Amino acid sequence: MTFDRSIKIAPSILSADFANFGAECEAIEGQGADWVHVDVMDGHFVPNITFGPATCAAIRPHIKGVMDVHLMIAPADPYLEAFAKAGADVLTVHAEAGPHLHRSLQAIRALGCKAGVALNPSTPASAVEYVLDQIDLICVMTVNPGFGGQSFIESQVEKVRQLRALIGARPIHIEIDGGVTPATAPKVAAAGADVLVAGSAVFKGGSVSNPAPYGENIRAIRAAAEQAVGVMA
Repeated sequence: MTFDRSIKIAPSILSADFANFGAECEAIEGQGADWVHVDVMDGHFVPNITFGPATCAAIRPHIKGVMDVHLMIAPADPYLEAFAKAGADVLTVHAEAGPHLHRSLQAIRALGCKAGVALNPSTPASAVEYVLDQIDLICVMTVNPGFGGQSFIESQVEKVRQLRALIGARPIHIEIDGGVTPATAPKVAAAGADVLVAGSAVFKGGSVSNPAPYGENIRAIRAAAEQAVGVMA
């Protein structure tokens, strides 16, 4: 997994057909997805329950590229090894989910994964200022975590700008999770984001048996974001 700041689209399987996860992962990659984003929720840190390490292990053989695992759970540390063994390439924990963020990031890297930190909408960019040298990705939540299909929170665009300034030349991805569409993608891309998580905006109108709309949706989001940063689509 090499670093670059090109726009990457990471469909969230939270919006996929739960009965066809393996086929859905293959379909979105076949239609141009760069990463596959897995939203893990525990019903405690966030008000929803989704997947565990077993699901990640089951879909891993169906993913050729990056499996991006977002842990919306607390505590996260006891489960890091299980998700790493399940095949996560990126493991992201929330800054708000435990008292020892630096230790969590060290543990993720020691397991051979890229280390991510997610920030809830009310959490400032400064929350990661003193752990930047332990981070490979910062996930900015542009909705309140827990459910797909929510509206984009505009105030988070400024947070992306602040994070981009803090990061400087460090090889750290800025990921956006929540409310990403062709209308919102240009705003966050122009502010400095390079990984765009989209659920319903990617999966709408398509299916495993009719995946072409997935590709159309992915290309629309990518083109809108790339236009905002002056990249030829």
